[in-house]
Amino acid sequence: MLDLLLSTVGQGLQWSILALGVFLSFRVLDAADLSVEGSFPLGAAVAATGIVAGLGITVSVLLAVVAGCCAGAVTGYLTTKLRIPVLLSGILTMIGLYSVNLHVMGKANVGLLQETTLFTLFESLGLTVPQAGLVVGLLFAVVVGVIIYWFFGTEIGTAIRATGINAQMARAQGINTDGMMVLGLVISNGLVALSGAIVAQNNGFADVGMGVGTIVIGLASVIIGEVLFGASTFKMRLVSVVLGSIVYRLVIAAVLEMGMPPNDLKLFTAVLVAIALSLPLVKSKVAAARSK
Repeated sequence: MLDLLLSTVGQGLQWSILALGVFLSFRVLDAADLSVEGSFPLGAAVAATGIVAGLGITVSVLLAVVAGCCAGAVTGYLTTKLRIPVLLSGILTMIGLYSVNLHVMGKANVGLLQETTLFTLFESLGLTVPQAGLVVGLLFAVVVGVIIYWFFGTEIGTAIRATGINAQMARAQGINTDGMMVLGLVISNGLVALSGAIVAQNNGFADVGMGVGTIVIGLASVIIGEVLFGASTFKMRLVSVVLGSIVYRLVIAAVLEMGMPPNDLKLFTAVLVAIALSLPLVKSKVAAARSK
């Protein structure tokens, strides 16, 4: 049971990088970016292919982040330059990345079971598999969270946040909102690709279809974090996203232990997100009923 708990929390931390990327696009930029479902397997494909090719873990992961940033730049270009709605831009990028991922891997699946990964490195230090997953997830979640918090406190980061809050007012203040939109999407997709690279090493493979449903997973983590740990400051919002990702994984592990078929996980996640989204309305109605 302890190993299961450590493994679940570790997975939650690894997927929290994806959740932070989704948070930046959906909450900070106020942009429904669906290219996440393409950039997540892109990061996994690039990292796995690089490791198999002998480029090393560090270089492979960095290349995965760069590839994700490029995917975000494409979505941003379609949105800002060609004036295609961001929702459709994300869908176009996602569809195109499916073929790109196949070209990167050369096939539908790349195995890493015989390769040295981040997790096998920590296992070689004497850690168990669940402990290695927890340490790697915690390390990346903390480092990425600190960097995001620092960056969005800078002038450029503040400009990105202002663009998401009120683009018209931001333009009136002399902010290049198109540039900020592109930069925000670049950062968001770079984080998503980083999560894909980490998860692929944890799973021991990269698959062209591993991005299906990732946007729902990211949204579930963000919304659960907001509902359970809602905070007013940007720092606490980042923390709530990470905690929401952990809670989501714990819930998934619990329902699986209760006997839910794995094929129903996507449906369960969709229902969970719908319930979480409706909670503010339910709370307001309950409060109104009590006042009466």
